[in-house]
Amino acid sequence: MKRQKRDPFQKAYVSGYKAGVTGRSRDDCPSQGIEMRESWMSGWREGREAQWSGMTGVSGLHVNPMATT
Repeated sequence: MKRQKRDPFQKAYVSGYKAGVTGRSRDDCPSQGIEMRESWMSGWREGREAQWSGMTGVSGLHVNPMATT
């Protein structure tokens, strides 16, 4: 069975979501490319919103961040 590679933009989004929900700064974005940074920042914003809604730490990581996009 062939493995399907994940979309790099989806991977950046999920990484940004995890960073946002754990309270990391948006300056921690590892990407310098415009499109990748945009995906990471979108995930980070969603993660911050989840954190502000009470989903802090591990409780926010169980949410599927790609279900909202």
